Amino acid sequence: MAQTSGPFELPPLARQDLLELPISRLQPTQLCLGLAEVRSRAKDFARETVAERLRYLRTRPVPVAVSSAGEYWMIDRHHRLRALVEVDSSSTAFCSVVLELEGASRTHCLEELNRRGWLYLRDSEGRGPLPPERLPVDLGGLQDDPFRSLVWKLKQEGLIRAQPQVPFLEFHWGSWLRRQNLPAFGSMDLSPALPEARRLVRGQTGQGGPPAT
Repeated sequence: MAQTSGPFELPPLARQDLLELPISRLQPTQLCLGLAEVRSRAKDFARETVAERLRYLRTRPVPVAVSSAGEYWMIDRHHRLRALVEVDSSSTAFCSVVLELEGASRTHCLEELNRRGWLYLRDSEGRGPLPPERLPVDLGGLQDDPFRSLVWKLKQEGLIRAQPQVPFLEFHWGSWLRRQNLPAFGSMDLSPALPEARRLVRGQTGQGGPPAT
């Protein structure tokens, strides 16, 4: 099976006929996330009622691919939903089916998702691309990548801007920062790396955008 992703092309989300599914049924399409973002989002969710969360989630449906065996892969929203299950493990989310996969084999389905460029197959230490079979079957199995947390913080500060047309933008920034000479840090304490990371990112964005990986 191919271990590198192909062109990224995600169909527009349908706004009708949303499925409400338990988050526990949604399989990730990436190996890691940043726990700093997860914990921040979890605090926000904890302040809301269940009804408020559902109203919010309905306006931000999760794009999913579904196999003929009824398995669902989430193409986005990993941080948001991991945060929600940390607050309430029985939570549900509204989903929009963007691809119906022909076949029930998990291996076949992952191969098709990878061909479309919908998998991110580097782990929390930047190793990869790894075989798609290494993906966990639920959000609880995602690894913590401190560099992804660092990028989230820099994005919060406005130093990194969202570019929806660039797939996995935050991970690409994280991969670039990983190659720089930053002090040791962790997702729960980003402060040692922030001053130098800010300086580096300002210089890189001045060159025209996100780094090549």
